[in-house]
Amino acid sequence: MRQYRQQVKETKEIRRVICNKCGKEVLVTDGIPEKEMFSVDYRWGYFSGKDGERHRFELCEECYDALLASFAIPADIEE
Repeated sequence: MRQYRQQVKETKEIRRVICNKCGKEVLVTDGIPEKEMFSVDYRWGYFSGKDGERHRFELCEECYDALLASFAIPADIEE
């Protein structure tokens, strides 16, 4: 989950980034996270039980790796 600091001008600066699964916080320096995070921002469509809902979350690399390991069919990964 990204939490932003509101500024007077119309820009947002990242204040904190927290993994939604494990709660680990990533350090942010000058608005830039010091580690990569897997970010999801998804709006569900008509044919789902979540029609119109917007889901946003962040995963640290360790939680992302655990999620991938749980897949019955591996994700396509390109280098």
